Amino acid sequence: MRIILPIKQVPETSGVRMDEKTGTMIREGVESIVNPLDLYAIEVAIRLREAHGGEVVAISMGPPAAAKALREAIAMGVDSAVLLSDKAFAGSDTWATSFVLAAAVRRLAPYDLIVCGERATDGDTGQVGPGLAGFLDLPILTYVSSMDAVAGGVCRAHRLVEDGYEVLEMDLPGVITVLKEAASPRLPTLRGKQRARKAEIPVWGAAELGLSADQVGLSGSPTRVVRIFRPSLARKCETVVAQDEAGVSDAVERLVAMLKGRGLL
Repeated sequence: MRIILPIKQVPETSGVRMDEKTGTMIREGVESIVNPLDLYAIEVAIRLREAHGGEVVAISMGPPAAAKALREAIAMGVDSAVLLSDKAFAGSDTWATSFVLAAAVRRLAPYDLIVCGERATDGDTGQVGPGLAGFLDLPILTYVSSMDAVAGGVCRAHRLVEDGYEVLEMDLPGVITVLKEAASPRLPTLRGKQRARKAEIPVWGAAELGLSADQVGLSGSPTRVVRIFRPSLARKCETVVAQDEAGVSDAVERLVAMLKGRGLL
């Protein structure tokens, strides 16, 4: 079984900053980590390989520093990795990102399953997994909470929905996006870290993927950020200090009057 595993390197949540002029994320000088929700996809992919044999190939689109995330995936048990890095990719929205990832997956064919995290913590859109399936014309199961079986070119999974779970089957090859409850991520082993340090990670750019500059980056992104601003929060409050029984009674009366005045009582 050959599994393709798209992962992303993201800024730590506390370090996210946006460029108000370009509408893009500022990554320079910010500590980056493997997208936390991709760790569950890594574990699901490794477990499937352990159960059915084959290999897991991780791919990531980002600057050269994103190779660190791929090495961490290898340290956890992924077999190999490919970095998609090119200045032409800078500023890609979820559409252009999915387009580039789809081109890489085609080059890595054949494959049986593409395993994605639910979403990335820096964008919170959850659009890349479905976008990847769309560009590759593949079926997709989103919000997978558990993989029940993979056999005979079909996978069966539990999918979380608002009122419970659905049990669905999907023909392979296909795409799944997994939730936290799908697996508990393992820690990298010492042997895994040693293998990751020595691993050769090829870098593919637009030329290797057969893509033109107008298909990727800002030119290939239909999304436009019109304006970024920080909302101002203005709260007016009144503090009443009650030091005796009479003060408590007065505070209660004022509170009741305020609630009635706002139509809450």
